Amino acid sequence: MTSNPSIAGLELGGTKCVATLGSGPQDVRERHVIPTTDPVTTLAGLEKVLDGWAFDAIGIASFGPIELNPARPDFGAIVATTKPGWSGTDLTKRLAARYAKPLAIQTDVNGAALAEARWGAAAGLSTHAYITIGTGVGVGLVANGRPIMGYAHGEAGHMRSARAPGDSFAGWCPFHGDCAEGLLSGPALAARFGRPGQDVSDDAPEWDYFAHDLAALLHNLVVSLAPERIAIGGGVMTQRPALFPRVREKLAAMINGYGALAGYCAELETRVGPPGLGDMAGPLGAIAMGLEAIDR
Repeated sequence: MTSNPSIAGLELGGTKCVATLGSGPQDVRERHVIPTTDPVTTLAGLEKVLDGWAFDAIGIASFGPIELNPARPDFGAIVATTKPGWSGTDLTKRLAARYAKPLAIQTDVNGAALAEARWGAAAGLSTHAYITIGTGVGVGLVANGRPIMGYAHGEAGHMRSARAPGDSFAGWCPFHGDCAEGLLSGPALAARFGRPGQDVSDDAPEWDYFAHDLAALLHNLVVSLAPERIAIGGGVMTQRPALFPRVREKLAAMINGYGALAGYCAELETRVGPPGLGDMAGPLGAIAMGLEAIDR
């Protein structure tokens, strides 16, 4: 790999896409934001940016679900998704043909998790997680330094957990109702609160259900994978850092001193928190994928 490669990183999110030219946190040369609308308009806007750049590789970190098995004919495409109009959208073939550069793709959350390991708060860790809570809920899981991949990439953002007593909210997810995304995402909060989450004060009692549901998701991740660190980013928690203590308290109560996890819960201030890369974790996840494309 060249000492200072130029990576065209494309982070595709449910609300906006970020195109970044650079090679890491200390080398961000350009950054452009494109609204996520329909696939034709959005991808054309990203290609217009890339057409003006000279780069060595393309890295894509996208909302999903994405087909990540290279042996399948729809590799690199978004499969059935809650984002209207995006199911079946190809993200790789058209870009590979247009630019003839090495290309690598991952989910946005796996990309962010890899960026956190490369440059952020998960540096030196083997097993860790990155959660984004925004338009949707995504969970990136890394074990032994690589994203977990089975038949498909994981969808822990659609995990179901025990509900808080007295909570009758049906959930927002069109596939699963009251899964994590159906309870925690921005659209879910707007449906639950009757107004956007940003209009609800930090100390409002409505956030108790949110804290419970997020802690329940974390509980399931901790007892199944025991991540050394869990970074939580995305618009909802970025705007509400004051919720972290409430979530940690509920998580510790759910773990309830069980086994070796009692020690884990004594360290939640460092185990569960915002990404070390802040709101650049997502864009740098795309850069990390471009570096992997060159390495391969």
